Amino acid sequence: MIRNGLLAKLFSLVFAAFMLAPLVVVVGVAFTPEGFLEFPPSGISLRWFQAILDNPDFIDAAIVSLQLGAASATIATAICIPAGLAIGGGRFAGRDALQALFLSPLTVPTVVLGIAFLRFLSMMGLNGTFGGLVFCHVVIIVPFVLRLVLASVTGLDPSIARAATSLGADGWTVFRRITLPAIIPGVVGGWVLAFITSFDELTVTVFIVNPATTTLPVKLFSHITQTTDPLVASVSTVAILFTVALMLIVDRIYGLDRLLIGEGTR
Repeated sequence: MIRNGLLAKLFSLVFAAFMLAPLVVVVGVAFTPEGFLEFPPSGISLRWFQAILDNPDFIDAAIVSLQLGAASATIATAICIPAGLAIGGGRFAGRDALQALFLSPLTVPTVVLGIAFLRFLSMMGLNGTFGGLVFCHVVIIVPFVLRLVLASVTGLDPSIARAATSLGADGWTVFRRITLPAIIPGVVGGWVLAFITSFDELTVTVFIVNPATTTLPVKLFSHITQTTDPLVASVSTVAILFTVALMLIVDRIYGLDRLLIGEGTR
């Protein structure tokens, strides 16, 4: 038993090091004073972080990504709350089919989705628009939100809502004061996961953007195809730090364990 425990800890340590090693390299390269990729860096310099401020295209792309991620995650969450309550708490014909429909984007290769979205948005006259981007990202991230909302809904005790109804509470009051507070960890966890997924999405987005709606991942991809310098590493480092800060804030408020498993309030 002790041996198994030590092996499990050793495996976890090696796995964590394997996953974090690329991030360490990216962060290290971002602080190099040289004009080329260098690791370990010969010195410490903020030259390439200053270069971000001197390159308004990256700042504009980051703003688009933040707006896109927030709008897409919010809409997806608004869709998945009633869908999750219906699928997780209801028993009706077509329930499994409805759940499969919401989760189906996970089964389609992203390249296929990108081509399909490009064709659809072109037919609708929305190709390259911010609204078209939001629509596509909502489709992509809905499964992530629904999974956590369903996990929270599964843990609900339906007798509490029935008791509130029997005492005269209407449907909206029951939802606002009982159901939503109980599933809020899954809702917030789904929103955060959806936001990060949308912010980082490249494969589908590259098919449907134009210069006015270029996101940060697309801008980075375009920059890499033209030149390779530490500016890419500095932008990536800022994105990594932003993600870590977001997760720390959420962990401070709700706790990541509750969010990632979508555990409802007991």
